[in-house]
Amino acid sequence: MSIWTRISDALAALRAGEGLAAVFDRLRTPPDRSVAFTIAVIALGAKMAKADGMVTRNEVAAFREVFHIPQADEAHAARVFNMARTDVAGFESYATRIADMFRGAEGPLCDLMEGLFHIALSDGDYHPAEDAFLARVADIFGFDAARFARIRAQFVPGAEHDPYDVLGVTPDASLDDVRHAWRAQVRETHPDRMIARGVPEEAVRLAEKRLIAINRAWEQISAARA
Repeated sequence: MSIWTRISDALAALRAGEGLAAVFDRLRTPPDRSVAFTIAVIALGAKMAKADGMVTRNEVAAFREVFHIPQADEAHAARVFNMARTDVAGFESYATRIADMFRGAEGPLCDLMEGLFHIALSDGDYHPAEDAFLARVADIFGFDAARFARIRAQFVPGAEHDPYDVLGVTPDASLDDVRHAWRAQVRETHPDRMIARGVPEEAVRLAEKRLIAINRAWEQISAARA
């Protein structure tokens, strides 16, 4: 059974009247965590796309760039999009359930935030309503303002970018400590690590911009220290 069939079945339970909490509770363990992760990206992405007053083809296409959808599963994917679009549950309900599911594991929540930023920037414009939406989701996920700013800097042109913040170290850290932090983040961005923490294989491209930001931060710091 493909992930899209499993997602379609889960959302069908929502449509049949099963509560959002109950559906997410059934998706807490691997491999169903990847189903919950994808539902969260679809649902939050669909609701965020409406935050600026419209849903563009670019935003729909952005999701397809992140999640590879085989031709045989396109009907299931379309069903997922349609159900997510008409679901009456608010975005905060979805964000709260997914935060509870991954409580204590920041990695999957960071992956999800990056997917939402990818969708938000797909039309070339970062709307204030989208920023407010993402800031609220980050707050529900337990991210502080600095963590949210670091993720935003990976995607939003002109956003403040501090290479030390990107690597999670202080400016007075030794070069060895900075190198250690850089290598640790590169390891955590490896596709195998992402899949192990619940990100479906179809979405491992979520980390591409994070890896670019991590490597750029290391290059900036090492060059400045040279």
